[in-house]
Amino acid sequence: MSYLKTTHDIYKEAALIPDVGLCCTTNPIWELPGLKIPTIMQQMNYGCGSTVHSRDLTNSPRILYVGAGGGMELLQFAYFSRQANGVIGIDLVDEMLEASRKNFIEAEKQNDWFKSSFVDLRKGDALSLPVEDNSIDVAAQNCLFNIFKEEDLEKAISEMYRVLKPHGRLVMSDPTCEQPMNDALRNDDTLRALCLSGSLPITEYIKKLTDAGFGTIEIRARKPYRILSPKDYATDELIYIESIEVAAIKDPMPADGPCIFTGKAAIYYGEDELFDDEKGHILLKNQPLAICDKTAGDLASLQREDIFISKSTFHYDGGGCC
Repeated sequence: MSYLKTTHDIYKEAALIPDVGLCCTTNPIWELPGLKIPTIMQQMNYGCGSTVHSRDLTNSPRILYVGAGGGMELLQFAYFSRQANGVIGIDLVDEMLEASRKNFIEAEKQNDWFKSSFVDLRKGDALSLPVEDNSIDVAAQNCLFNIFKEEDLEKAISEMYRVLKPHGRLVMSDPTCEQPMNDALRNDDTLRALCLSGSLPITEYIKKLTDAGFGTIEIRARKPYRILSPKDYATDELIYIESIEVAAIKDPMPADGPCIFTGKAAIYYGEDELFDDEKGHILLKNQPLAICDKTAGDLASLQREDIFISKSTFHYDGGGCC
């Protein structure tokens, strides 16, 4: 049985009988005026973070969410969209699609603004999306792509790139791991399906996105996720897994490589009122400017004593250079 079949069967069962411990999120449930998340949706929240960010959702974007789950993030996206078929939800598991439909009926009872017609549920595969080219403003997935093995991961990312409009955003939350994992863990189909053994180091994860053509990457959050202990798993050492939230933007690829924001900032504290690097970056005196890692490297190479460059916080929140 392939790892994809194992994954299908696990989430089929999770659709029929909600499994609260299957995959936990470290994000609090959105609390917004008039938004109530049904308990059943919270119980079926099989993600490791959040892909719903208000600054991505202005001007009534067309939204795609892959891996519908119990419908919680689809409801959250619909809160911002509020239009018929404004959100497309994709899932390969029939039982999960049916669970979402039932959960939307409950959501309608608790939210007078919500209609099930706001979400267009479609059966489909992340590796071959039933969505038109260049038709989506914001695409998202939560704790799905980490399950894929390398070739399938590349297909899934390329499919997201295909359906996004120019400058569209792919917003993701996935586990990552900076430690090597042995073959016993990597090849355990159940652990992979449970989002435990498919995690990549952040640099490899980001490279998959830039190799697909995304010119701008934002790492918005980095959080603790799981521990694989030798007493419970086939490992000789304790393995620490984190989760990250990332936005990959379908900007043109710059000639000198992608702009990757990991939460660095530059502060000029010299004698003048500002510093201009003559490459489009102006640092006002003693004012932090968010910078991508590429710009951080360029500024560091100047070896100036009056420019401070912070370390990566992995909590980029917009603005700055590029």
